Amino acid sequence: MARVVVSAAFDQLGSADCRFLQEAASLGEVHVELWSDEAARALTGREPTFPQEERLYFLQALRYTTSVSLSAATIDPHAVPLLGDVKPDVWVVNDRQATPGQRQACATRDVAYRTLIGADLAGFPEPPLPPSTRKKVIVTGCYDYFHTGHVRFFEEVSELGDLFVVVGNDENIRLLKGPGHPQFPAVERRYMAGSIRCVYQALVATGMGWLDAEPEIGIIRPDMYAVNEDGDKPAKRDYCREHGIDYVVLQRLPKPGLRRRSSTELRGF
Repeated sequence: MARVVVSAAFDQLGSADCRFLQEAASLGEVHVELWSDEAARALTGREPTFPQEERLYFLQALRYTTSVSLSAATIDPHAVPLLGDVKPDVWVVNDRQATPGQRQACATRDVAYRTLIGADLAGFPEPPLPPSTRKKVIVTGCYDYFHTGHVRFFEEVSELGDLFVVVGNDENIRLLKGPGHPQFPAVERRYMAGSIRCVYQALVATGMGWLDAEPEIGIIRPDMYAVNEDGDKPAKRDYCREHGIDYVVLQRLPKPGLRRRSSTELRGF
């Protein structure tokens, strides 16, 4: 496959970044040069919102990346990023960050230069669905401002079986959380959850209340329903007991070395 390289800070990583990486992955294996904290400060003129270790962890968890490595403290944004000592086949850049210097650098080194425009990144396409061969485990939630705490939770749950993530529909999130919620529409929240490589499939709940995913549970027929301590509700426990579904409660812990995150804390970033 073609070796595709991208280079950016990927601070406050969201759906636009995931779509960019997904489209880049359609051209080959995506290798990310992630700007270190020092490089990001030098190139953007501000402190990164999230430290390099957290940004690195998030990018490595995406299904669209093959490898992610930290840049040096100082980088030239107009020079072709290298894969170690190996020259890439394609350098992919968002059209808004493209420069004549980048194009010239690619021409000099015989590297294809591809810019992605808004039309290339429209919509939130779902990844292909492989056959399910393991036990099925479901998680539900809002997943509004998607962060590394969600990634860690998904990784832990996915060890139990094929992970199905059901995000709450917009109407139900407003009902449960009040005005101003959700910050992002359900289609976008589903896309972000489904962009994590350990997620088998992400869906949008069609029901209401704390058991808004009941219609989807009837279709998926999971063996387990996993929640963290915040999501542990008597209604969920009772439903699982009545329907013969194992109910698993996990502690809400960040990946070792990273800060604990919550969507409430991050709203407005």
